[in-house]
Amino acid sequence: MEEIIAQAIDMATLVDYQAGSVVSRTIIKKPAGTVTLFAFDEGEGLSEHTAPFDALVYVLDGEVEITIDGKPLVADTGKMVIMPASRPHSLKAIARFKMALIVIR
Repeated sequence: MEEIIAQAIDMATLVDYQAGSVVSRTIIKKPAGTVTLFAFDEGEGLSEHTAPFDALVYVLDGEVEITIDGKPLVADTGKMVIMPASRPHSLKAIARFKMALIVIR
């Protein structure tokens, strides 16, 4: 993982789309939490799961359907969604989309 210090960077440029895939890149990984960037091709997603910590999704580009506790919501560029700890959630790219996932432990 390369170190990024004292720069203003467009996060969306740090991860690229790949046909039929989900691409991820960890930006920060510390005991206190992580910041990971993802790029999802259209139709790709993450199946329903739970996590032990709250997570914040910030949509950098595109459009995603996030389902939390069986309730779907749509978020597009510039929107954020908080996924509460221990609640089942899933994600599906309505269109290609990029997100920053921030998890604080």
